[in-house]
Amino acid sequence: MSEASLRGTAAIIGIGQSPVGKVPGRSPLWLAADAARKAIADAGLKKSAIDGVLSSHAFASPFHRFSVAFSEYFGLQPTFSNTLQVSGATAATMFSIGAAAIQAGLAENVLIVAADSLMTGLSPDLALRSLTESRDQQYEMPFGIPVANTFAMTAHRHMKEFGTTAEQLAAVAVIHRRHALRTPGAQQTKPITIEDVITSGMVTTPYHKLDCSLISDGGAAFVLTSAAQAKALGIAKPIYILGAGECYTHEHIFLMPSLTTTGAVGSSRKAYAMAGYGPRDLHTAGVYDCFTGTVIMMLEDLGFCRKGEGGAFAASGEVTHGGRIPINTHGGLLSFAHPGIPGSLFHFHEVIAQLRGECGERQVPGAELGLVHSLGAGFATNATTILGTENTL
Repeated sequence: MSEASLRGTAAIIGIGQSPVGKVPGRSPLWLAADAARKAIADAGLKKSAIDGVLSSHAFASPFHRFSVAFSEYFGLQPTFSNTLQVSGATAATMFSIGAAAIQAGLAENVLIVAADSLMTGLSPDLALRSLTESRDQQYEMPFGIPVANTFAMTAHRHMKEFGTTAEQLAAVAVIHRRHALRTPGAQQTKPITIEDVITSGMVTTPYHKLDCSLISDGGAAFVLTSAAQAKALGIAKPIYILGAGECYTHEHIFLMPSLTTTGAVGSSRKAYAMAGYGPRDLHTAGVYDCFTGTVIMMLEDLGFCRKGEGGAFAASGEVTHGGRIPINTHGGLLSFAHPGIPGSLFHFHEVIAQLRGECGERQVPGAELGLVHSLGAGFATNATTILGTENTL
């Protein structure tokens, strides 16, 4: 096994977000460029310093080479570029690949950027079509199986095996909404109760409307450079990639090895080993929250509580301020915004801002170690990143 490691070799020195929610008249390219300008300015660099670009697919602007189209639009000619696609896990993979590219000398300053306009850029019919067309061409697409149904199957099994309740699922949504109330620019900030969630109308059992993530426009961007370059630039609060891991367990939901234990176990194990820290060491986390039940399963598989205890762990307040591990303090995909594949980049933005101490009234005191877990395609793809301040190296 290779002893090579990304630990501490790359630093995130700039972050930026576009407006989120309903942003009419703005394409994914515009949203990405807006976030990129902010991230580059935050890093204190000129645009010409960027020589690497990593991005993801955008449903509303389906360029096969989105990173190349973005570079043209933004006025860059990078010498390292790629458009990645492992569904919702893409966000975390961009950070590990960007760090690896810097370590290998393929680029000095990598711009990680992605955006989509799912709310205003796609009609409901086109949105459903884009989701179903990503499924198996022979066995799934003709029957129109939506992504929500695959995640619902896992929630059903978790409820049957461990007694997880609809009220515990609803508590996850309520906590995320409370977090969004403290986050400027969040898409949804109206307070909700457990009863509101349970009476919000069924989408696909056991998920009600408020158990499901938002549909949004928006984008985020980050500037990644070497640790040595961050020091040379005199960056005040660089955030380091300490650990990274990925795990791909299946493509088709009926071949998922277990409906209640996911590839997050494997991806986080690798990330923890590389970082030299475990779940009990972390101060905050960004946990992919496309559905409320997804959060409960991830809390278990990432090691924050034992298998089967995720529902009670979340509902008891352990995932909010003052609890064991405050997660998604911006409101997550459930309340802040979810523009599809780029959605988990907002988890990165929030965790990095927490580690930089920039979150105002939602700040987690003393936060210096954080985790972001991205996943997608019915738990088929999982990627975990451990982030830390200079004190954690």
